[in-house]
Amino acid sequence: MAKKKGARIIITLECTEARKEGKTPSRYTTTKNRLNTPERLELRKYNPYLKRHTIHREIR
Repeated sequence: MAKKKGARIIITLECTEARKEGKTPSRYTTTKNRLNTPERLELRKYNPYLKRHTIHREIR
């Protein structure tokens, strides 16, 4: 039997502040429900290169 395509998709989150400073951006992967949150996701995550919490935005 074929699997149904679910509402959950895997997304990648990338640091927005590291690009501005010219440093290495950190990336995280997570899942989101595309029916409940159709817009791009933004979370505060830790960037080990900058050694602080920064805003990470969904990239496609």
